[in-house]
Amino acid sequence: MLGKRSPQDKLFSCDNKYRKLVGERSFYCYLADHRHELFDDEDFAHLYCEDNGRESVPPSLLACALLLQWYDNVSDKEATEKAKFDLRWKVALGLEEGDVPFAKSTLWLFRTQLIVNKQQRLLLEKSIQHSRLKGFFRSKNISIAADTSPLLGKGAVEDTYNLLAEAIRVILRTLSKLADESIESYAARHDFQRYIEPSIKGTFSIDWDNPDDRKTVLQTIVADSDRVLLLANQVLSQYDPNSEEAQKILTDTELLRKILIQDVKRNESGTEAEIIQGVAPERIISVHDPEMRHGRKSASQRFDGYKASIAADTESKLITAVDVIPANAHDGSSTQTLIDYTEEVTGTKIDEFIGDTAYGTVEQRLEHESAEDGSRTLIAPVPRPPQNDYYTKDDFTIDTSNNTVTCPHKQTTSKWYASKYKTKSGHTFNNKIFHFSESQCSGCPLRSRCIKPTSRYRTISVHEHERLIQGAKLFQRTEEFKTHYRKRVVVEHRFARLMQLGARKARYIGSKKALFQLAMTAAVANLTLIAAASPYYSNILFFVTIIFLFLLNYFIRHVYYLNSHKLLNSV
Repeated sequence: MLGKRSPQDKLFSCDNKYRKLVGERSFYCYLADHRHELFDDEDFAHLYCEDNGRESVPPSLLACALLLQWYDNVSDKEATEKAKFDLRWKVALGLEEGDVPFAKSTLWLFRTQLIVNKQQRLLLEKSIQHSRLKGFFRSKNISIAADTSPLLGKGAVEDTYNLLAEAIRVILRTLSKLADESIESYAARHDFQRYIEPSIKGTFSIDWDNPDDRKTVLQTIVADSDRVLLLANQVLSQYDPNSEEAQKILTDTELLRKILIQDVKRNESGTEAEIIQGVAPERIISVHDPEMRHGRKSASQRFDGYKASIAADTESKLITAVDVIPANAHDGSSTQTLIDYTEEVTGTKIDEFIGDTAYGTVEQRLEHESAEDGSRTLIAPVPRPPQNDYYTKDDFTIDTSNNTVTCPHKQTTSKWYASKYKTKSGHTFNNKIFHFSESQCSGCPLRSRCIKPTSRYRTISVHEHERLIQGAKLFQRTEEFKTHYRKRVVVEHRFARLMQLGARKARYIGSKKALFQLAMTAAVANLTLIAAASPYYSNILFFVTIIFLFLLNYFIRHVYYLNSHKLLNSV
């Protein structure tokens, strides 16, 4: 049942006794002063039973504890100890010296409830609502900057041998539990002893540099994979298809089947197996965290895990939205989520969206143009073509009105053929491929800088929305674009702050928990920024008040003088 904090603070609480010791302008004292504004116990009522059960620890206190946990970057156990012994935490939470506010399991359960109920962003939302009370987001329209950064996954990344062995071990663990038997005895009874050893490779006495030996090991593991799948199907037949046990077996076996399909190629008879060369688009890289993926921020920088995506208001520098996407997803795939969430929690409309080249694709531009009110401006460079020793598309003059293309040597062509192009996001565009004739290219003095020696003529791909692209390229050369684009530095600074708070590496398994971690660090980043700005806004408010009183005094005296003068004249 929902527990509630008293609206009145305790007389002997630490926030009354130790404020100066902790620091009046510290984050701890700011949280002590504003914790009642930030969180109300009723905000979390949906997480608790309404009318029965033992009264819970007030969720508003636990929410403050979560903020402190991420501010100090400590574990659940350390957070529990700090709430017991650390005066700074006791000041922030409004506790007395001897109070023991919660156990480690209580903090864990509260966090789990937020994640299970899809409330990972709730504390971030509260920080933004608090910022509005402090004078932020007064304008009806705002400008936001967005970007992504690698979020390293917690799951162990393994090769094919270990992936298959670990997936087999997961199935054996489930089946042994259902059989009410230890995994050691269950594995021994079904001849799977090697898969409960610490290292699957250590159970094979082979030369791992020998390709034939590695192939023998792979075929053994693949054969054992087939055996354990058959065994799982036999156990599955004993349960109702909708039961919890059946769903667990299906989940575990589906994981093993996916790994077999993505990593292993068999001959027609199925007697021989070999590892598939290359990386499948949606390749599972960790059994412990199947949602992790290989990702790249550049041609030379690869990472494993997820991408953290955030949006920040360019004026207030507050983070307005966060999202977690797969590491192999395009940066711009979370754009609409960031926009919708920002507009919802801030109560504003986004009239300017700023991003790097990942947000400057044709698909992104079309989405921004199709905004409901049509007033959103996209500030993002057009992706540059590959840079090499040859002329790029930008060196050619494209006339979309007359359907012609002119090369750097002033040769013009109007010959083209249709070409459908499908992007990774699923959009299909009807492009045109313009090509010059062999006679135009054969004797050209610029041929060596234009086409490869094995090519006969040059081709140029003209996009279905080429006018949109050309217009964007012209705009990004202007001073207006450069002025607006400089605001993007805000989101880079916000990412730097999130990394300081521990957002680079995931603490937990799975994208839902990774989103919670990102949202918590964003909430702390926002509140520390608001706390630092509070004295500034207080000074402004003070001077505005003084000026208002001065003008009011002047107005009263002026009116009094006029009335007195009229009275004397009438006499």
